[in-house]
Amino acid sequence: TVVTATVRDVNGKLVTGLPREAFEIYEDGARVPISQFTNERVPLGLGLLLDTSDSMFGRKLKDAGGAVERFLLNQLAPTDAFFVIAFNHAPRVLFGWKTTPDGVHSALDRLHPSGSTAIYDAILAAVPFIDHRPRERAALVLITDGADTASDTTLHALRPALIRTDAFVYAIAIDTPEPQAIAKRVNIDALNEITGQSGGRTEVVRATADLDTATASIAEELNNQYVLGYSSPNPGDGKYHSIRVRVAGDGHRVRARNGYVAARRIPNR
Repeated sequence: TVVTATVRDVNGKLVTGLPREAFEIYEDGARVPISQFTNERVPLGLGLLLDTSDSMFGRKLKDAGGAVERFLLNQLAPTDAFFVIAFNHAPRVLFGWKTTPDGVHSALDRLHPSGSTAIYDAILAAVPFIDHRPRERAALVLITDGADTASDTTLHALRPALIRTDAFVYAIAIDTPEPQAIAKRVNIDALNEITGQSGGRTEVVRATADLDTATASIAEELNNQYVLGYSSPNPGDGKYHSIRVRVAGDGHRVRARNGYVAARRIPNR
């Protein structure tokens, strides 16, 4: 079992360069020995999910598209890969797995806001890409300004898919002060539920000008993670197992996925 972890200090500053001995891993509350460890940057497979519903009109979509483009151009390493999904009431794959940003600018430039918001369907559409990714580490970054109003999938139904993925899931919630129907305002609680299980987080921005700061903060985190591996004491049982990663000493806060479902082994006939 492989676990990716982010470590911050009491002031929220990223902690880098820790050795293997600093870490402890617990599965279902029992400590397990760490068999694999690196504090070097491991190549990343990144999925970007961009809300193009009608509430993203004007500067919102333009600024969000610009933030996505700069993320891909400036924040990724040449060894990384990415895919992009635009979504309103339905997800639309702009790019499957790619390693170079050619064509991204014109594709984002052609986007026009329309329709309602299906966040859960968009995340579900991204899961097969994560499952068949060309890189070891994975992350999803969702940029949205609204609550889910159009998904066929419910948050409850999405939960098993999120538990099964080992991707860090981040959300950037655009919560601008202009008037908007309460039912359509961005639902921070729902986004926290989506991101929290994975070791990711939800970042709230009050102005689209802050999108670059939010994406840079997420990129900095993704560029400074630890990858740990251990042999599960429960291989192939098909059940959910909790994971806890901790760093010895006071003041270190570790974020990693909360658990996983062990792939069930099919007995040889």
